[in-house]
Amino acid sequence: MNIKSILFGSAAALVAVTGARAADAVVVAEPEAVEYVRVCDAYGAGFFYIPGTETCLKISGYLRYDAAGGDDVYSGGELGTWQKKSRATVRFDARSETELGTLRSFAETRFDYTNGTQSGGSIPQAFIELGGFRIGVGDEIYGSFLGYAGNVINDDVINYQSGTTNQVSYTFTGGNGFSAIVAAEQGSSITYPTGGTIDHRIDDYMPHVLAGAKFEQGWGGISGVVGYDSRVEEWAGKLRLDVKFSETVSAFIMGGYQSDWDDSTSANGNWFGTWYGDWAAWGGLTAKVSDKAKINGQLAYEEDGTWAAALNVNYELVPGLVITPEVNYTKFDGQRGDDDAFGGMIRFQRNF
Repeated sequence: MNIKSILFGSAAALVAVTGARAADAVVVAEPEAVEYVRVCDAYGAGFFYIPGTETCLKISGYLRYDAAGGDDVYSGGELGTWQKKSRATVRFDARSETELGTLRSFAETRFDYTNGTQSGGSIPQAFIELGGFRIGVGDEIYGSFLGYAGNVINDDVINYQSGTTNQVSYTFTGGNGFSAIVAAEQGSSITYPTGGTIDHRIDDYMPHVLAGAKFEQGWGGISGVVGYDSRVEEWAGKLRLDVKFSETVSAFIMGGYQSDWDDSTSANGNWFGTWYGDWAAWGGLTAKVSDKAKINGQLAYEEDGTWAAALNVNYELVPGLVITPEVNYTKFDGQRGDDDAFGGMIRFQRNF
């Protein structure tokens, strides 16, 4: 056999093998079309359509780190060392339109790590809304409907609300800046910074009830809320005035009154009136001093004799990252003691 015969024989064998393999070749299926996420602009920035549905979803939250030193401005006494707290919060907001109005479900998850100890997770907000109706758990409406207090971190040294609770409510929203709310709440068991735990949960079928109204315009707004504690059979009310002096300066003043505080079995015996004394007042100012910085101040007083002041600078270092140093002063009096407390803290918060 010469060289030419060998080459022809090898080529024939190669063609035969290649043909056999071609007969067994795998057929690759055409890729399916991908449905890209669509932006939903009906409810504001950050919403997108859940693929395959007409429901819009927004995922947001923040990561926070706090460090505090000095005195405990809530209950007096020296902290003695740095008090540190880290928090991770994620919010889910899903909305869609129905023949009965906007259907919304909202949930907030929160995880804390405080002074070297894992505090565990919680769900401080989880509710369903349809039209103006809401049912679920959320911040006490007595505080949230009026917009809480000022823009300082420690805004509740003189407390203006209790906390979170199961609730049912209906909010009417008019087209001229007017809105009103009626609600029923279960209450909750609360441990106060001044010491002691008080059970504010209802103990029969009568809930805590409240109602409020609000009128908002370009100059600011005026709002009020009143609540009845069915457990201790007392009531409390608050009025608030907000004023926008310019595009950079705004202020608020708020006053609260509760019935028969001296007759309560213990301090903070009313689910709604959580301050010490028959009445309390809060006032605050916010001034935008640059594109990145705001100065916030708040002063509060309760009839029992305690003053509380706070001042901070809210500085957005880069978009999404806010640094807030704050100083606080409390002059205790009455049932809360007779002392001065001066403390400071700094907060780093990354919003997304």
